[in-house]
Amino acid sequence: MVCEKDPLVQKVCELYEQISSLESLKPCKDVNMLFTQLVVTCMPPNPIDVTNLCKSIQDIRCKLIRLCGEAEGHLESHFSTILGSYDNPLHHLNIFPYYSNYLKLSQLEFNILTKHCSNLPTKVAFVGSGPLPLTSIVLASFHLTTTSFHNYDIDPSANSMALQLVSSDPDLSQRMFFHTSDIMDITNDLKDYDVVFLAALVGMDKETKVRFIDHLAEYMAPGALLMLRSAHGARAFLYPVVDPCDLREFEVLSIFHPTDEVINSVVIARKIPITKQCSVEYPLAPTKLPNKCFDIEMFNPLNHVNLLEELDIEEQLS
Repeated sequence: MVCEKDPLVQKVCELYEQISSLESLKPCKDVNMLFTQLVVTCMPPNPIDVTNLCKSIQDIRCKLIRLCGEAEGHLESHFSTILGSYDNPLHHLNIFPYYSNYLKLSQLEFNILTKHCSNLPTKVAFVGSGPLPLTSIVLASFHLTTTSFHNYDIDPSANSMALQLVSSDPDLSQRMFFHTSDIMDITNDLKDYDVVFLAALVGMDKETKVRFIDHLAEYMAPGALLMLRSAHGARAFLYPVVDPCDLREFEVLSIFHPTDEVINSVVIARKIPITKQCSVEYPLAPTKLPNKCFDIEMFNPLNHVNLLEELDIEEQLS
């Protein structure tokens, strides 16, 4: 059982107390400083298993994830508003302080995606796109340059701000669509997507996250791919963890744990057909399941060997 005596846990709890006492989580000097300290504390690889935390620390972790989500929402809204004031917002994305992280994460996700599909997707859904849909924008601009992106968010103001970012671009304005909907209300339309991305903060507790995943499993097309963001080690104080056992109705293909400033782990899974059929019917299905780890540099956009750790699914589940 991991509890208050652990130095990492002590530091996280100290930062939680300071963050939770703030009057607002909108960007300002104090908010920026405290969340920077929190990220720096949780970023280094750490063997801590958050499932072994005592109940009081588990409660703090859950509250901290919600605070992180709220602060992230404010940060994205703040910069989306600034970007929306430019004639060509997409030319100024680098003013967002974490834009380089999104470039790395999107490169990583594209590499993982192409490893497990034979054809690039024509239609993608991103669930929980928010006011600053950088993943969709980066993937559409640099990697999936003919794919249409359907972005779902429950907040109409977030979609309005996001639309403002791409409306002046002659290409993305024709390929990026924004839907103000609760994804739990979307059913048969989910069958149209080759790939569905589920944002890290859609479902900020285990029960809610699994409910979203089960809904996607019910309505996604057989053979379609689901890409999720998770967290590993101390980074699980910042984002929810998706375990392989949470992905009922899916075949988990790979899990990747970055070890640099890209915080989120990446999970890719395939919707299992009710009846196994010829793979010709599912052009995005992998030609084979991963049996062992392969060269991690092939997924490394910066060619740094320590960028990520790949977990072999069979070993992880054994």
